[in-house]
Formats: sequence, C-alpha cells, structure tokens
Amino acid sequence: MKENLKKYLVEFIGTYFLVFTVGSTALFGASGVIPAIAIGFILMAMVYAGGHISGGHYNPAVSFAAAMRGALPWRHWLPYSVAQVVGGVAAAFTVNYILGSEVYSSAADYSTAGVIIGEFLFTFALCHTVLLTATTREVRGNSYYGFAIGSTVLVGAFAVGGIICLGAFNPAVAISLGIMHAAFWKTVALTFIINILAAAAAAVTFKAVSYND
Repeated sequence: MKENLKKYLVEFIGTYFLVFTVGSTALFGASGVIPAIAIGFILMAMVYAGGHISGGHYNPAVSFAAAMRGALPWRHWLPYSVAQVVGGVAAAFTVNYILGSEVYSSAADYSTAGVIIGEFLFTFALCHTVLLTATTREVRGNSYYGFAIGSTVLVGAFAVGGIICLGAFNPAVAISLGIMHAAFWKTVALTFIINILAAAAAAVTFKAVSYND
C-alpha cells in the first residue's frame, strides 16, 4: 500500500504542474510559441522525474492505454485517474485563486468535428508514443522516452491546440480547463470521451505492431 501511495502522489504532483503550466501560460497571456513549448517541456520534465516511480502518466487516457496494454494493473487505473484529476483540479483552483476577482473567460466554441479529429489524433499519438518508448522490453532503459512524450504534446499543441480543439489530449487537463473557464463543459465532455477512445485505439494498435512483446 505504501508503494502504491507513492505512485499516486507522483501522479498527483506531475499532473498538478502540467495543468498549472497550461493555465499560467494560456490564461496569463503568454504569447506566440511560449505556451506550447512550456507545456511540452514541463511534461517532459515530470515524465523523467516520476517515470521510474509511477510510469509518469499524468493522464487518465495514458493510464487507460497502459492498462489495456498490460503495463499497468487494471486495479490501479481508477486510483491513478483520481490522483491525476485531483492534481489537475488543484492546479486549476490555484490558477483561479491567483486571478482573484478578475473575470476571465476565453472559452472557444470548437466544432464537434474539430474536437473529434484534433483530440483523437494527438491523444492517439501521445498514447502510442508512451507505449512504444516507455513500456516495451526492446527499448527498456532508454534515455529518450521523456523527450519523445513531451515533444508529442508540444507538436499537438502547435498543430491543433486552440485552433480546432482544446489541445488537451488528457481528460484531467480538459476538466481543469473547464474549471479555469477556458472551455465550455460540453467541449470538456466530448474531449474526455474522445481521449479515452483514442487511448483504447492506441493500445489495440500497440498489440498489433508489438506482437513479440
């Protein structure tokens, strides 16, 4: 139980810093390429920091894909997801507290097709990258998995984030964006569903391409 609590704590901390970075760069007006780079780099740092303890998921969709793949026992998926969502929500409330009485609302009403396509593609890419770089025997002990994972989110943020979808690729981030008034709740709900479906697709694809694992 003590070892499990360590994993859940690491997932909480990593998701907290990921969401806080999302909120502080997007809501406090960072311009140009800064938000995407900051988000990609904080995820990379947290993956390297906690990967050896919990796997460094910080994302219920990634944990779902890992459970389907067999890299995470199913009994841990719900506690992982709870820790991740709570970490994200705590970060969202931190951002809201810093904003204080300032009224902030930049929620964009994305099209259904845009949310489905953007969130599915890059959630799939993220889970696919995690499974292939961080859970297979062939690349065990590699030094690049964190860079690959962070880079995938960075590219997704550039390609579709804030353009055709939230660019969450993560149910915990999507929920937190709703709390930070940066997303309509109908978009959050759709994003959540698409993230999980994309994670399942990535796990199925992993089994097809890594048949020897």
